[in-house]
Amino acid sequence: MTQPHELPALEQAAAIRERALSPVELVEHYLDRITAIDRPDDASAGLGAFFTVTGDQARGQAADAERAVLAEDDDLSPLHGIPTALKDLNLTAGVATTFGSVTMHDFVPDVSDVVVDKLRAAGTISLGKTATPEFGFPCYTEPAFAGPARNPWDVERLSGGSSGGAATAVAAGLVPIALGSDGGGSIRIPANCCGIFGIKPSRGRISSGPLGADTTGLSVNGPLARTVRDAAAMLDAMAGMVQGDPYWAPPLLDGETFLACADRSLGRLRIGRYLESGMPGAAVEAEVERAWAATSALLESLGHEVEDLPTPPLTAKVVDDFETVWCLSGTTLPISDSQAGDLQPLTAYLRDRGMRLSAKQAMDALYALRIFARKWVEETAGYEVVLAPVCSMTPRPIGWFGQDGAGAPDFERQKRYAAYTAVYNVTGQPAVSVPLYWTEDGLPIGSMLVGRPSDEATLIALSAQLEEAQPWLERRPPVW
Repeated sequence: MTQPHELPALEQAAAIRERALSPVELVEHYLDRITAIDRPDDASAGLGAFFTVTGDQARGQAADAERAVLAEDDDLSPLHGIPTALKDLNLTAGVATTFGSVTMHDFVPDVSDVVVDKLRAAGTISLGKTATPEFGFPCYTEPAFAGPARNPWDVERLSGGSSGGAATAVAAGLVPIALGSDGGGSIRIPANCCGIFGIKPSRGRISSGPLGADTTGLSVNGPLARTVRDAAAMLDAMAGMVQGDPYWAPPLLDGETFLACADRSLGRLRIGRYLESGMPGAAVEAEVERAWAATSALLESLGHEVEDLPTPPLTAKVVDDFETVWCLSGTTLPISDSQAGDLQPLTAYLRDRGMRLSAKQAMDALYALRIFARKWVEETAGYEVVLAPVCSMTPRPIGWFGQDGAGAPDFERQKRYAAYTAVYNVTGQPAVSVPLYWTEDGLPIGSMLVGRPSDEATLIALSAQLEEAQPWLERRPPVW
């Protein structure tokens, strides 16, 4: 007999509307799985997906969702009654929001992020807050006060970061969809590691309100899901701007949805690809190259034109400028100077570097990145889509990033590992990680597809085409 968590979110929602499945029963089903598999009460034994489980709140919301179904409300969203989880970088009114840091362990905000309210308005039900590294800086999730976010495909490996807990939860069947955010690869890297689908939307597609604290413009919220259609439906629920937002992506035409884009027919696309990132010292593992080549071949078999780009995007100068801006983000942490000594070594290193920057150094780096972004978008404008790996290596073992030492050596390892993703946080283009390849040892390797500015529609349509040609839904990790 099929269990509810085996179904895509949209099928679960359809069963709810048909009264074949109760939101109350569905929430209890997932809460039971979290208790049994994630074991949030025992960090040494579980997966490390959740920091906080909000069971009582979820049960109340599930009861509300069920009443709406019984009242035959015709205005139910495609995801009505579906459990989800919120990343612990997102403000949630009345629920602890730690930002993955001991310095914020007792913080309970009195407002929620706009995207959190939008997901609730769409009828989704949050089961809790998912694990994230301290203030979202690393591309892996090993917070000081909790266990690591473990990869469901191999629990001795990491799930990536900074949406590591969210990706673990989706891949392990603890929720069907989850909220992530991405400032340098933080949706795409965990999706790649965990064998699920993730969308980094365009800059300005989803509101950063009410605070919009990322002044660099690098970070965006986005969906993690097991299927393209589930992620597209979640993007529909999350998209849209509010007064005061600093960036705006043009909305879809009236009546169009990102979910409908998954059924859009595609002609022959011109796709540019590259394997060498340009990141100094980064070497591509053989399995990653095989995954990239296999995705190229699949795209060609579907009738698309795939050709090599003449140059990689990165240079040493671009990397240096990005580092400067990344460190600049560390200067805005919501902590006092007296709390700085409680930060993890990597966060402290980045914050210290940022604090030593002059105003001119900061502005020069921001300006240089804007010029780089303009040039790279212009250079790739002749392609509807760009293909690249997500990471240069397979998912890393727990503790791997600190093997050369904490702080600066850790950051150098991250640069060599996450050599591809941050480019598109700089340009603001939409990008996805598509789970098309698994190694002989059973580790997933995603492929990154990048769209033209504000063109999530083509990415969703192409990803759905790839999913139909090479389905991945029935691939399930050992913890399943």
